[in-house]
Amino acid sequence: MAGARLSGFPEWLPEGRVVEQSILDTARRIFELHGFASIETRAVEPLPELTRKGEIDKEVYVIRRLHAEGDGDAGLGLHFDLTVPFARYVVENAGKLEFPFRRYQIQKVWRGERPQEGRFREFTQADIDVVDKDSLAFHYEVDMAVVMSALLAALPIPRSVIHVSNRKVAEGFYRALGVTDTAAVLRVVDKIDKVPEPALRTMLAEQAGMSESAINMCLKLASIRSHDTSFVDDVRALGVSDPLLDEGLDELARVVSGVASLRPGAILADLRIARGLDYYTGTVYETELEGFAGLGSISSGGRYDALASDGKVTYPGVGISLGVTRLVSVLLGKGLLAATRAVPSAVLVAVLDEESRSLSGQVAEQLRSRGIACEVASKPDKLGKQIRFAERRGIPFVWFPDTGSVKDIRTGDQYEADAAAWDPPAEDLHPRVVRMSDLPSKASPSSTQEDTP
Repeated sequence: MAGARLSGFPEWLPEGRVVEQSILDTARRIFELHGFASIETRAVEPLPELTRKGEIDKEVYVIRRLHAEGDGDAGLGLHFDLTVPFARYVVENAGKLEFPFRRYQIQKVWRGERPQEGRFREFTQADIDVVDKDSLAFHYEVDMAVVMSALLAALPIPRSVIHVSNRKVAEGFYRALGVTDTAAVLRVVDKIDKVPEPALRTMLAEQAGMSESAINMCLKLASIRSHDTSFVDDVRALGVSDPLLDEGLDELARVVSGVASLRPGAILADLRIARGLDYYTGTVYETELEGFAGLGSISSGGRYDALASDGKVTYPGVGISLGVTRLVSVLLGKGLLAATRAVPSAVLVAVLDEESRSLSGQVAEQLRSRGIACEVASKPDKLGKQIRFAERRGIPFVWFPDTGSVKDIRTGDQYEADAAAWDPPAEDLHPRVVRMSDLPSKASPSSTQEDTP
């Protein structure tokens, strides 16, 4: 029986799933090229761990059994990101890990927020992090942006730019203005693209206790952007001085120049970037797709110095995450990408009658033994009907066992072939992800059952 659609829990049609899998496969390849090892952590964490990391406690899904007696599973929640469980994993397995530890992790996460474009209650993230004992070399903050830039460049998506800032710049600047609760200011500034300026000013005054002149300076800082290190002079021109601010400007300049030297055009210093989670302590990243600024960041992360600790040893780290579901939703929803076919099968082996089905099965096994995905027709319909079935599924070739021939149903070409030696063209061996403009005109972008709020 069909159930009600649940807003915020996307389910892709097969074509959309091909697009998602292609992105995930590319992420794995790029991450492993840069030496990151794969791990997976449990879906649940203790609630105290999940609710002490910033403005996220209202979005945590709590876990309990339907007929729980006593405490049961009380005190557990679904993880809202992959960084918090990774920090716990590092502490628990520190004696078995080699540091600095480089890991990638591709899993679902859950947040009970209001669904809207690009925001879901269940979604997939692809993370990379590097952690070390006691101290972490600064160059890893450059590496995070370099690796994510390489991944984004390998995907058939619109151009993207990684926006980068540093928590020390913001905190030092606010501290110099006399602000005592810098975390409150950062949480408000993190909403700078989501609320109008008058509302933002009110929030800074009421939640952070800032004066009007301090608010003006805060917004001036947030307006500074540059593709090079000229932002340092722009900040200095505001006439604010603080040792933490100086440290942050130096670090941010090193990240911008370091990434720009390896991935020109991939980085933008953007001092409005704050990141709302309290565990970030240095460099922070957010990434925009060109032409889709309203979508928000598709890739975010930053430096954290005290998230992972057992009370004696601290494991500082830095990481960045790709919001896979958010990216897939816009690529499918805007009709930017599509799959060349929805099924893995490159060949449909025809069945002439039930008595000869075993012959069709033998052909299929020969093809599969050489890595060619295929399926055998479900029933011995007229050949024209079997061909039309293959066409509807996007299968490019039909094999006729009685004549030992194969037909490309797109062109009509048919020729003799040996199942032990024949190969389809490389571009037909697997489904491919292409820009919608590269598909035949009959294709449409309806490759998702993504639910909308």
